[in-house]
Amino acid sequence: MTQADRDRLVMLKKAKKRLITQREAAEELSLSVRQVKRLLYGLKKHGDKAVVHGLRGKPSKRKIAESTEKEAVRILSMPVYKGFGPTLACEYLGEKHGIEVSRETVRQWMMRGRLWRGKEEKVKQVHVWRARRSRSGDLVQWDTSEHDWLEGRGEKLYLIAMIDDATSRLFARFVRHDSTAENMKLLWSYVEKYGRPVALYTDKASLFQTAEKRKRDEVGVEKDPKKLPPTQIGRALQELGITWIAAHSPQAKGRVERNFGTAQDRLVKGMRVAGVKTIEEANAYLTNDYLVWWEREMTVVAANPDDAHRRLDKGHDLAASLSHVETRQVRPDYTLPWDGKLYQIQRQAIAPGLRGATVRVEARLDGTLAVRHGGRYLAIEECVAAEKPKKSSQPKPERTRRTQQRGSGWNKDFDLKKGPKVWQAAEASGHRTSEEAV
Repeated sequence: MTQADRDRLVMLKKAKKRLITQREAAEELSLSVRQVKRLLYGLKKHGDKAVVHGLRGKPSKRKIAESTEKEAVRILSMPVYKGFGPTLACEYLGEKHGIEVSRETVRQWMMRGRLWRGKEEKVKQVHVWRARRSRSGDLVQWDTSEHDWLEGRGEKLYLIAMIDDATSRLFARFVRHDSTAENMKLLWSYVEKYGRPVALYTDKASLFQTAEKRKRDEVGVEKDPKKLPPTQIGRALQELGITWIAAHSPQAKGRVERNFGTAQDRLVKGMRVAGVKTIEEANAYLTNDYLVWWEREMTVVAANPDDAHRRLDKGHDLAASLSHVETRQVRPDYTLPWDGKLYQIQRQAIAPGLRGATVRVEARLDGTLAVRHGGRYLAIEECVAAEKPKKSSQPKPERTRRTQQRGSGWNKDFDLKKGPKVWQAAEASGHRTSEEAV
């Protein structure tokens, strides 16, 4: 019996002894007069235990059967559900196995089954909260996550994601490399689907910003930063009229970072259950399952219904802007070099002032090459060198190798001891000696 039960019992005994009226007892206990009469009747029939609820200490009739709990723990103990949290486990139990219970119930089951351990909440570092943008398309956060998305079942993948700051609408794709070309392809798809956002919010990776090179011992705080040329993505954003904003910390672009945290848990486990092994299957699951769930559960309505995305103007060309662009100088013979090859400007495209001019060369995402001079594109073709005649495939005759002798062999049989003296040789030759000459 609790203290509240004891206090109620004292008040009911006062009413029973007619020290107070039943109405006064009802007002004191915050009950109706009718309920006080029932309690007095029970007090007379059952004694002091009448103030204790009859179901106290008994199991609830709504209690879930122990067999259901054991079945749920058995399912969640399977290797495929390793690492699942209560929220995700609750959804999969309902969708895949027909066990419809609350998240808290699943959490209690997992704790009793030693599948989950409750953690004490720790005080984390506090960052200044920033309100969402009011319109969709005002600001889009853009980043890439490197993670073992397939858990060793396939090749290494990267997840490139763009998330709207106002609505948390997600646009993502799996790629094999975190390269400029792959990021441009994702931006192309986003602009075609939604339009040009006002600003893109990214980190300071080399894809978006050209870093100034300085020596280690060089103090750069006092120096003014040099104005460096933009990267290929930076140039493309300028041509499309999209503002680029650099984040100074991961917490600054926390919306896309938290998205990656959710994906590395829920998306990885979902692909594990679905048996995803290739990049094609990963993108299919991402589009048909994960992004559908994200759109239903995680997106919000923007404060302002107006859409800030802008359509492409007539002067915008996605194929030209979203390409690798460099400049080349036209040679006197109307050729220009590119990637170790030589390209010839066709005769019908030659115009006055083209020789020696600087042209823009666009290596596009589809593998083609385009050359623009001023406002027009020039027709070009690759210069193919004449093929050299192939040498005969007949085997060469083997050369006989002669052993070389040292010297000419003129003194082969000459013996210095047996040979004549010098004066004897002179006489034999008919020459006079020096004494005879005198």
